[in-house]
Amino acid sequence: MIESIDLKKCFGEKCVFECANFKIDDGSICGLVGINGAGKSTLLRILSGVLRADAGNVFIDDERVYDNEKVKRGIFFLADDPFFDSNVTGNKIAQLYSVFYDFDDNVYKHYTSFFKLPLDKPIRNFSKGMKRQIFISAALACHPKYLFLDEAFDGLDPLARLEMKRGIIEMQQSGATIVIASHSLRELEDICDSFILIDEAKIKCFGKLTSALENIFKLQLAFKQDIEREDLPFECMTFVKTGKVITIVVRGNKQETLDKIKEMSPLISEEIPMDFEDMFIEEVQSRGYLK
Repeated sequence: MIESIDLKKCFGEKCVFECANFKIDDGSICGLVGINGAGKSTLLRILSGVLRADAGNVFIDDERVYDNEKVKRGIFFLADDPFFDSNVTGNKIAQLYSVFYDFDDNVYKHYTSFFKLPLDKPIRNFSKGMKRQIFISAALACHPKYLFLDEAFDGLDPLARLEMKRGIIEMQQSGATIVIASHSLRELEDICDSFILIDEAKIKCFGKLTSALENIFKLQLAFKQDIEREDLPFECMTFVKTGKVITIVVRGNKQETLDKIKEMSPLISEEIPMDFEDMFIEEVQSRGYLK
């Protein structure tokens, strides 16, 4: 299990996050989301022991991560733009990771063959997507207990994204815990069972994705009489009025809300399906970022 307790990290006067508390269960695929600059990459670097937090602690399997070689041996962190020597080839990448991990050469060759990557060529000549593919292939071949991916889907075509998601799910089924920072929320929703949302230097919410989606819902309403936000007998995250038609987003007990609406005798009362991306937008809009 991964646990963060009162984590804080600042760069100069800019505080990236503070009092960051969350847990990620073993065997989970967790989506780490937030607007640009929210601190997703910084958090992944702290989780992997690359950066030291200014305050608080991160525990993996009840042990602190920073300067802990034993814990780090079970972690694979793939940065958004991984550093590599200008002459490194796919074969050399395999040799390098074989020193630190129980590297499965058959898995590596399976994915690099699927992606049609030339292992004997310097990767400096690869496209951005090809570089991402070869490091993803290495990550899956390393079989880490904890896999941290930064912008995992960036630069990948739809077929490559599908194969990568299959590989991540297979890794989870073997007992691994995966944390993925990405702006591709629809891709995350396909495979993630949990999430962490960073906003305004805080962990705004985290937990099981299905539970979070069940706790927030969108309705389209229409009434004979003119209705304003303050006329509704419950709080709304969003209230948009177009003529007689009102679109609202509410957090809480859906049935209780529907019962209260029914008492108001609406002409129309329909639920509009919401996904992970919709939920993210509503959470961020609720503090005025997109208004």
